[in-house]
Amino acid sequence: MTGRAAIGADAPEVGWSVSAGGIKTYYHDIGSGPPVLLLHGSGPGVTAQANWRAVIPLLAKNFRVIAPDLLGFGNTVAPEGTRYDLDTWTTHLADFADALGLSRISLVGNSFGGALALKLATVHEERIDRLVLMGSVGIDFPITPGLEQVWGFTPSLKNMRDLLDLFAHDRTRVTDDLAELRLAAATQPGVQDAFAAMFPAPRQARLQALAVAEQDIASLTRPTLILHGRDDQVIPLETSLRLHRLIRPSQLHVFGECGHWVQIERQDEFASLVTSFLKTDRT
Repeated sequence: MTGRAAIGADAPEVGWSVSAGGIKTYYHDIGSGPPVLLLHGSGPGVTAQANWRAVIPLLAKNFRVIAPDLLGFGNTVAPEGTRYDLDTWTTHLADFADALGLSRISLVGNSFGGALALKLATVHEERIDRLVLMGSVGIDFPITPGLEQVWGFTPSLKNMRDLLDLFAHDRTRVTDDLAELRLAAATQPGVQDAFAAMFPAPRQARLQALAVAEQDIASLTRPTLILHGRDDQVIPLETSLRLHRLIRPSQLHVFGECGHWVQIERQDEFASLVTSFLKTDRT
């Protein structure tokens, strides 16, 4: 089934689904206008709805906003024997765009999703309108203790609470209820096994495997907005500074007193900046 689904704080995790390259892919789809594809991060229990639910209604005032559960995450179950790597994930994304008839899109990539956005943009730049990268990976750097903790997650309520504390600079946003919800999502049948298969030790090697060649990044010509929380403990600010230096048509915005959750901790500012950037020259 394909179609359009509303999303918000009380929206269900399951939206619509479509076959993308033969894989049943779940996504949320709201609004009208130029299509914007939101690519979530790689935290345990993450889904498109969990990652983007606060900002989708804000962005959907001006755009058709599409947020898929990426391959192996949420309700998008990967076929048995899937090799989780950058080429597999980006091929699936291209198939997903084809399945929805999206010939040209803007991409918003969060963390892990930023690596996918960068790769898709370097392989299919003709299909990309604009690019937004938020706390993005996609270049090589010494793995942080925070990212080791994220990718090495073992299920328990304490571990999930500790992880959410790591994501947010403002700890008041992290509650036991939120930790319990994310833990339940992370321990759905098959989810933890898939997650462990994506990011096995040594995790520095997995991070390197998500890196896009710097000469390819430097060749990008699409306007790019780079966002980062200054106090991010998962992905260091230096990665966004390097991306800003590599991508000539780019601008960088750094949020003080903000961690890895820019779209949650600064949701109104995030939505305003992204909307303004994506609407430029769309009069």
